[in-house]
Order: sequence, then C-alpha cells, then structure tokens
Amino acid sequence: MGGGASLQLSHVHVVVVGGGFGGVATAQQFKAKGVKFTLIDTRDAFHHNPGALRAGVTAGFAKRTFIPFFETFGDSFVQGRVQSIDVEKQTVSLDDGQEIQYTHLVLSTGTDGPFPGKVHVRDMGCYRQRLKLCKPVAAESVLVVGGGSTGVEMAAEIKTEYLTKKVILVHSREDVADPELQPHVRNQAKQVLLEKGVELLLGQKVCGLSELKMNVTVKNQTITTDRGTVISVDLVICCTGLRINSSAYRTSSMADDGSLKVNEHLQVQGLSNVFAVGDCAALKEPKMAYHAGLHTAIAFNNINGRVGNRPVTMLLAMGCDDGVGQFSGFALPRTLVAWTKSRDLLLWKSWRDMGQKEGEEQMEDRGQ
Repeated sequence: MGGGASLQLSHVHVVVVGGGFGGVATAQQFKAKGVKFTLIDTRDAFHHNPGALRAGVTAGFAKRTFIPFFETFGDSFVQGRVQSIDVEKQTVSLDDGQEIQYTHLVLSTGTDGPFPGKVHVRDMGCYRQRLKLCKPVAAESVLVVGGGSTGVEMAAEIKTEYLTKKVILVHSREDVADPELQPHVRNQAKQVLLEKGVELLLGQKVCGLSELKMNVTVKNQTITTDRGTVISVDLVICCTGLRINSSAYRTSSMADDGSLKVNEHLQVQGLSNVFAVGDCAALKEPKMAYHAGLHTAIAFNNINGRVGNRPVTMLLAMGCDDGVGQFSGFALPRTLVAWTKSRDLLLWKSWRDMGQKEGEEQMEDRGQ
C-alpha cells in the first residue's frame, strides 16, 4: 500500500464497501492472496450495470445481469447498508446494528442516478417488476433525455429492439456521448443513432423535467424544450443526473461532487489506510467499469503516476449490432466494438471474474 504496509500480515482485515466493478475486483484480489476481507453491499448480487439498459428493452436479459455474491465470496460477504464509518476506531457500522472492525478500508461506492440506468432495489424480483413498467412495448414513441454515454446507448438499444417505434433523444449539447471521447468517436456515435432512425434534438433542454411521468407508458405526454420545440411521446426515460454515491461516508476529504480526494496511491486525503477506487475517487476520467478495475492495482501495488493522465478507454454499445469507442486514445472500428462488447455487453467476463458459470435459468429467465 501507499504507506508500505504488507497485506500478508495475519492481523490485516480489509473492509470493502461497495460491490460494483471496483469493489469486486478489489475483493477478488484479496481472496486470491489469502488476505482476510469483508465485502459489504446493499444487494445480494453483483449487478453487471452495462446490461441494465438492454434489460429494459430485451426480454430475458435482466436476470443474466445479476451474479450472487455469496457463491463467490461466502462468509466474506455481508449484505447491508453502511450507516457510518469511524476512522478513529476503524469500524464500519451497518443499518442492522452490526459493527465491523478493519485495518484497511476500501471505499467503492460508485455512482447513483435514475432508473433504469441505475438499480435502486435490493432484490431481483422488485427489479423485474420495475422493468416491466419501463419496457417500451406499449409505447409507440419514446423520449430519451440526456445524450451522454447512457442516453446514447439507451436510445440505440430501444431502436435496435423496436425498429418501428419513434425514438427521440434530447441533449443539452450539440455533440453526443462523453466529452472525453475523441471528436471522431463522438461523431460516429451520432452517425449510428441517425442510421438507426433516432431523431436528435441537440442543444435543447426539456422544460419541467421533474414534473413528467418517467419510466411508465402514458399516451401522448406533451413535452416542451427551452427552444420551444413541442413533441408528444408515450414514454420518457431520463438518462441524466449521475451523481457520486456518498451516503456511506462523511469526511473533510470530500470534493464538491461527493467524491473523495485521493493521492497517487488512491489513498483518501489524510487517511493512510483508507482508499477510494472507482467512481467515488475524485479523478478526471469517465465513470466506467474499465477504470474502476484498474484502480485496484494502483491502490495496492503502489503504481506511481496519476490515473487521470491515462488516455481514455471507452466502448459504447449502440444496440447489440453496432458500437463505437476508443482504446488508450485510439479510435476503434465499429465492427470490432460490436463484436467485443455490444453482443452481450461483456457479461461473460463478469461471470468469469466472479468465478461462476452462467446457468440456463439466467439465460432463459422465462419468469420476466
């Protein structure tokens, strides 16, 4: 670690808060090294979040995106919500009254945002019920609000699955996708949307967004933008408002957006035995699984250099048959992105990394 402490000592107990990509990668590293650890998450299963958007439009996909924690981590996994952290006593307190002692703490709490891009439920059954309401089966027209990576992928997924439905994307900027992407890649994303038949309203904001009924089919909702454009749609899906999930911690080391200020070892400012990995680390890079996985190695192998200076790597699945992206700053062919990510959104990798094999019940998910 940054302070030079050895994780092979028998007295070490690492507590990892958050079971997203960064938290799971961290826990897997400690498991492989035989280091005592406890992984805490509010859900009972790892959620392959890149699959959330496709789960909203494709029958049978939702269950495949949940991989049980216990089968991978056994008693080293605890389901619960962190109420408080005492850095002096080095304890984590949960909502059920349980208190867990740590020698080292890794915070990997990720980001939060609107459904269906983010999951706010603790069990699969509730999630599937919410997805049924959100599915655009009964809607003849769909409005996607927000043209960042999530909105771009959402619009493409809907138009790929439902070719005849009208899909409109409204975005406050003139360019779609993340600003960290090369202009060429962002233009490709726009091109794919247009090729699929998505209508783009760029440089506009939806008026009265908070008053609209989201994720449920309501025929002929009237929407007005700040430029005076009036549209009528049956379903509104919001893909804006991503924020750091900071509910588990309160510290002077927080940045204005709720993320944690860290040094080059990803140690939280002023706390040598507390690390932040993934989205909750205050680093200038896209909030995505690829970077969260890299943070684990940086935090625990003392890699010098700031993460934010790495060339950006990002792949956008534009439906199951197309995609755009760049690797280490170099644009990738659309066919390559479609082949490597878009087909199944790298679900196979998450199942492999969790040490489990996807079964027929996940593949079929006839109950949805």
